[in-house]
Amino acid sequence: MAKLKVNEKALKKAHGLNKSHHYVLDSDWSEAQPTEGDENNYREAHGWEAYGEWFLAIDPDASAETKQHYKFPYGDFQRLHRSGVIAAKQRGAQNDYLAIEEAADELLTEIDKR
Repeated sequence: MAKLKVNEKALKKAHGLNKSHHYVLDSDWSEAQPTEGDENNYREAHGWEAYGEWFLAIDPDASAETKQHYKFPYGDFQRLHRSGVIAAKQRGAQNDYLAIEEAADELLTEIDKR
């Protein structure tokens, strides 16, 4: 299993989206998460760095310019989704990525204070 790390740039972006009220509090993440087509369109329009800011984790063993480098999406390339953060927290816990789980929990706590 890959050793994933918290994507600090994505976490900073997510906190900023929350503070600026660019979020969805009630969505079905299975329907709200970006499709592969959405991902490709966004990446082609904005580049790898901007694309990566929508994923709470990175795989340092994968090239930064591959989709395999980015894990745990939390938004739809426009807004943060509370359900996406919950999914990231749950997947982090299920796969023993404590740092990812904790980062998602911190973000979720901030969202829920609103």
